Amino acid sequence: MDVVGELLTGSKRALSRAITMVENESSEAAAMMQQLYPRTGKALVIGITGPPGAGKSTLTDKLAKKYRQQGKTVGIVAVDPTSPFSGGAILGDRIRMNELILDEGVFIRSMGTRGSLGGLSCKTADVVAILDAFAKDVIFIETVGVGQSEVDIVKAADTTVVVLVPGLGDDIQAIKAGILEIGDVFVINKADREGAERLNSELEMMLVLNQGDIKWRPPIKKTVASSGNGIDELVVAIDDHIDYLNKSGELHRRRSMRAKNELLSLMEEGIKRYVVKKMSESGQFDSLVASIERREKDPYTIASIILAECLR
Repeated sequence: MDVVGELLTGSKRALSRAITMVENESSEAAAMMQQLYPRTGKALVIGITGPPGAGKSTLTDKLAKKYRQQGKTVGIVAVDPTSPFSGGAILGDRIRMNELILDEGVFIRSMGTRGSLGGLSCKTADVVAILDAFAKDVIFIETVGVGQSEVDIVKAADTTVVVLVPGLGDDIQAIKAGILEIGDVFVINKADREGAERLNSELEMMLVLNQGDIKWRPPIKKTVASSGNGIDELVVAIDDHIDYLNKSGELHRRRSMRAKNELLSLMEEGIKRYVVKKMSESGQFDSLVASIERREKDPYTIASIILAECLR
């Protein structure tokens, strides 16, 4: 039986192989994804994001256990910084979720960013689709923890949970700009620390200023993930947001936008590979780069010429 057939019968070994094929850009990966795609679209995808040290892994661990208590199967994609030597994930979030590893209803996969910005790996969407096809009810995506630029999660998740923590210095810096705008639910983790109330007040104020005509007001929940305090209330807040998405039609809009982003991403990747291959085969690339370096030609003109020739 091929990897798709084994995966659809519930083989975790086949699931691992399928994800590895996607990550390594195997020649068979595209055909595999074509077969799996019609079986996707059923899982609830929850993004967990925020600055480093906010306790995202511990929070994900506790949330996963709560959903398991409800009888739901769980997939976890933990995106870590990439090792410059092996290309693998450095932190290994599975170490911090060791109890979940023994649960047959949970599958955890650590992924390296491999140079991608925005807090995710370029293959995250494919891995989520594979877990969806594997019939996981809830899929968590825990981002790498890169601060304000960590906004790609909104393109991949149905509900985005932004985790903050008091005592990281300038609290306002941690919650401004993109991070503030992508949050559907805000969590102040390690809320037993000094400064939690001040962070809560600042976040409330910024949400009021940023509200506009937004129909969903992101709730703020306080947790101490290490002890499990506040986790039940957080699950209720996430479920409330999913209920809002379904009733308002926002879930359909978000998933439609996700499909558009996936298509554009695949097209961009395909065009880039084609252009690079074409230029490498012609032997022109190095000479064109040299002409730009000598200021004989500018990169804008060269890029236009290359695209015109390759896509003609």
